[in-house]
Amino acid sequence: MTWQQIDQKLAGNLAPNVYNLWISPLKCSRFDNELIELSGPDRFFCSWVANNLMADIRAALAGHVNEGARISFKIAPDASSCPADNPVLNTGSKQLCLPSISKTPTFVRTLNPGYVFDEFVVGDSNEVAHSACNSLANGSDDYGRCLYISASTGLGKSHLTHAVAHHVLAHNPRARLNYLSAQQLTSEMVRAIQAKKMEDFKRKFQNSDILVLEDLQSLTGRAKTQEELSSIFDILLESGKTIIFTGGQSPKEIKGLETGVRSRMSSGLVTTIGDPDLETKAKIVIKKAQRLDLNLSEELTWYLAEQVKGDMRQIKSAIVGLKAKSSIRRKVADLDMLKEVLANIICQAKTITPEDIRDYIASQFKLNPTDLLSKSRKRAIAFPRQISMYFSRKYTKSALSEIGRAFNRDHSTVVHSIRVVSEAMNNDNSVQGQIKMLDEKLYEKFLG
Repeated sequence: MTWQQIDQKLAGNLAPNVYNLWISPLKCSRFDNELIELSGPDRFFCSWVANNLMADIRAALAGHVNEGARISFKIAPDASSCPADNPVLNTGSKQLCLPSISKTPTFVRTLNPGYVFDEFVVGDSNEVAHSACNSLANGSDDYGRCLYISASTGLGKSHLTHAVAHHVLAHNPRARLNYLSAQQLTSEMVRAIQAKKMEDFKRKFQNSDILVLEDLQSLTGRAKTQEELSSIFDILLESGKTIIFTGGQSPKEIKGLETGVRSRMSSGLVTTIGDPDLETKAKIVIKKAQRLDLNLSEELTWYLAEQVKGDMRQIKSAIVGLKAKSSIRRKVADLDMLKEVLANIICQAKTITPEDIRDYIASQFKLNPTDLLSKSRKRAIAFPRQISMYFSRKYTKSALSEIGRAFNRDHSTVVHSIRVVSEAMNNDNSVQGQIKMLDEKLYEKFLG
């Protein structure tokens, strides 16, 4: 028995369109009782055949090779994704709807066209995350099939996930890619429940070849969403599909996650993107400046790299501002000009104080700031006071004792207040929503 004979059996057993698309392009490089080695045009082609037609291939082999014979797939070194001699695949510019593939549409959030691998600056703080994303985008399982990236805002996790999506869409258009935030997924699930279409919702994500899910921390307190996600994750992980998670914290640090969800998120590689070192930041400055055709001296490059802390988006903002000032004034960018630009970008975050936060939160609750300084323990006053302390700890560099003095309290009261607010957010969705809304308004007023 040879592979050619098995191929003929499959041609008789399968629908013609399925055979022509998925079996005919396969080439056999080894056929014996121990191993049948098949090669296909690309990784996703081989993966699809292995996941969907393996039972048919084994049925055709039954009685002709040992039952335990292994079937493996590899990429043909000289093959293209659409062989010229295959009339079904060779469709010119016309795209066919592939048979036997779920018609569930791919969902991809709006992608930043600049967030591609070539534009990502690799350094010690992000090299593991970059390498893993590059590997998964190319269909490799060198780092496993499940990846979790944690990072603060502006350190590159979205750049990497956008880069994965860009690469997959460009090189593997047949892949079913679902890319969305946890908040978007929750909203979609709510709509599915209201429309009584939960089975369609589950099927859409269970059929993913690649699932990219951002901002996992927003799942806190959403028990129903977590329950449904657990079953989706199980199916994807068991079938060897690719899952990429991102969050502002690592899975173990996100409060309010079900143990099962936390375990699944941590089932593969978990890596953190930290603040880049000075040299990496300088490379980011150079690349961003080149994109805007702005010539920066070495002095300006290093000065900007030294000044920006945390969110690397500030670098682009500074360069855009510097380019604008330089063009308007028709002068070469200099240090004084750069300092002017940075004053509008960086200094705002340094001016917010516990008193600013106290007065603003009081106004949001229709209170007088002096109410938060009083000894009243009424919840209508105590909870806004605790929220103010919570945000003071989050957005200022003040010591606990300094925060306490802004409310006529000591540091132990501040610690207690932070704990009360954190627990309330984990246990009550309405409180969580209220805090999130206040957080966004506060950030926009003082830090945006």
